[in-house]
Amino acid sequence: MKLLIIDDEIIIREGLSTVIKWEENGFTLLQPAASAEEALMRIPLEKPDIIMTDIRMTGKTGLDLAREVKQDFPDTEIVILSGYEEFAYAQQAMREGISDYLLKTSRPGDIMAAAMRAQKRIIEKRAAEAHQTAFRSKLLERMLVGDSPVTDQEVENILLYYPELRMASEWESLELWLVTSEVSLTVSAEAEQALGDLGDKLRQSLDCAILDWNGGWLFIFRSNQSGAMRKVKASVEHAERILDCRLFATSGSIAANVRELRGALRSAEQATAFRFLAGDSKLIRYDDIKSRKGMRTVCSQEEEASLTSVLRSKDRNKLDAWIQGTLAYVKQDPEATPGSMKSFLHSFLVAGFRWLERAAASVSHSVQELHQLESLDLNELAKRPAEVMGGILSSIMSQYDELSGDRNSAIAKTITYIREHLDQSLTLSQVAAYVHMNPNYFSELFKRETGKNYIEFVTEARIEWAIRLLRETPAKVSEIAKRVGYEDMKHFNRMFKRYTGETPSHFRNRGQ
Repeated sequence: MKLLIIDDEIIIREGLSTVIKWEENGFTLLQPAASAEEALMRIPLEKPDIIMTDIRMTGKTGLDLAREVKQDFPDTEIVILSGYEEFAYAQQAMREGISDYLLKTSRPGDIMAAAMRAQKRIIEKRAAEAHQTAFRSKLLERMLVGDSPVTDQEVENILLYYPELRMASEWESLELWLVTSEVSLTVSAEAEQALGDLGDKLRQSLDCAILDWNGGWLFIFRSNQSGAMRKVKASVEHAERILDCRLFATSGSIAANVRELRGALRSAEQATAFRFLAGDSKLIRYDDIKSRKGMRTVCSQEEEASLTSVLRSKDRNKLDAWIQGTLAYVKQDPEATPGSMKSFLHSFLVAGFRWLERAAASVSHSVQELHQLESLDLNELAKRPAEVMGGILSSIMSQYDELSGDRNSAIAKTITYIREHLDQSLTLSQVAAYVHMNPNYFSELFKRETGKNYIEFVTEARIEWAIRLLRETPAKVSEIAKRVGYEDMKHFNRMFKRYTGETPSHFRNRGQ
C-alpha cells in the first residue's frame, strides 16, 4: 500500500521517512513531497493510498490539499500531522474528510498506528466494494444466461443495482455490446490495472453497465447517448494497445427493456461468428448482418479446376496466393454468413482430396488418409480459414508431389510429416526413425533430394509458418513462437531475423 509524506520542513520529511519502519509493516514509501503543490502534481501519477501531510506549509495548506485530493480521489486516506494542538484545526480537518489528526510530537508507534488504521479502512472498503461488485455482476449475469422467464423482482433488483439501465422515456432503449478476443488472454497486473482504469472512465463517459464476460467485456448502455458507438470503438482500440492483441466488438439486437437483454446477448454472440467476414472492422452490428441469406455453398467446376491447377504446380507461393484470393472473394460477398462460408470452403477441400484420389488411381497408388479433413472442426475453418485451408491443401500438394515421382517417396513422406508436426520436437533421429532409416543415411538422402540439410529445412518451414501466422492472425508473437516449435523467444527472434532480416514484431507492424 503506497504512502506519501508531505511537509515543507526537510527534517520532518527525512525523520518520518527514516525513523519509522514503513516497509516492514506493508507500506511502500513514496518519495516525500516538499509542498502541497508538488504533491498535487504527483498524486494523479503515483496514486498513493495514504497521505500524511502537515497543515501549515508555504503555499497551499494541508487542508487545501485534502480538499482537492478528496474531490478527485475520494478513496484516498489522509492523515494530518501538525505542530498545532488546536481543536479548530481538527474540526476543519474532519470536515475535509481527513481520517486522523496527530501532532508531530506523537511517538513513532502512534504514527504507525494511525497509518495502520487507515490501511485497515482501505482494505475493508475495497473488500466491501468487491463484494458489492461481485453481487451486482452475478445478479445481471444470472438473468442474461438463464432460461426461465425474468420475474418482476429480478428486474427491480437489477435496476436498483444498475441505475444506469433505467430509461427515462419510452423512446429510450438498451444497447448491448460484446467485446471478445481472438486468442485467450493472460493479463499482467499492470494491464489489469490499466483495464480497470479504462472501465471506470467508460462508465463515467457512457453511464453504462460493464461486466467481465468470458475473457472479454459486456457493455450495456442507453442507446440515446451521443457518440456511444464511437466511444466504444475508442475504448476497444485503447484496450488493444494495453493487451497487445486484436479485439472485436459486436452489438446485439436493440432491447426495449431489461427483459430483452437476454435476446440482445444471444444475437451479439451470433454476430461474433462474423469476425472473419468483418475484415478490418472492429465493430459490427447484429442489425447489419441479420438479414444475410448466405452465399453459395459449393465451388464451381471452374473454381475447382483453378485449385487443381495450383495443386499440380506444387508451388506453395501460388497456393498461398490462391487461398488469399478465395478468402477475399468470400469477404466481398454481401450475403456471406459463417455457415455458408464454411460449406463453400469445405467444398474446395473435398474437391482437392477427390482430385488427389483420381491422380493416385491413375498410377495405381493409394492415397494416405487425410486425418485433417476427417476430423476437421468446421468452426475452426470459420475462425482461421487461411491457416486451416493452408494446412490441408499443403498436405494434398505434398502427397501429389510424392505421386509424381519428383522426389524420393520416403523424403516426400518425411516432408509431409515435418509440416504437420512443426509445433513438436523434430530431431533428425526421430524423423529418420519415422521412415525407418539410419540417421546418417537419412541425412545424406534428405540433402540430396531437397538441396538443403535437415535443420535448415525444418527452420525454414517453421519461419514460413510463423510468417503466415503473423500475416493472417492476431496471435501474440510469443504464442506464434510456441505454435511453430520455439519455446525460447530469444531464439525464435534470432532465427526469424536471420531468415527475414527483421524481427517478428517489426515484420507484423510493417505489414499492417
